[in-house]
Amino acid sequence: MQVNAFVDNAKVMSKGQITIPKDVREVLGVTRGDRVSFIVEGKNVRLVNSAVYAMQMLQSEMQGEAERTGLVSEDDVMALVKELRDGDNNI
Repeated sequence: MQVNAFVDNAKVMSKGQITIPKDVREVLGVTRGDRVSFIVEGKNVRLVNSAVYAMQMLQSEMQGEAERTGLVSEDDVMALVKELRDGDNNI
């Protein structure tokens, strides 16, 4: 078992609703109005903060893209930003 792991549980109500235990909400960083995602892997389900999960997926998809487009230094990024801004001013 992982060092940071713990077990908590909740009762499924008649409409399939559950209350996420406070300790779990704190770990996920979710509060009232936030969204969570259920990731089903076989018979296991992971509950994750939707915003955090979306950012992780975006980072995963974008990994290595900067290098593939030739942006290997901060100067390269700054030059691209300048070029894009100059292009917007010429419209």
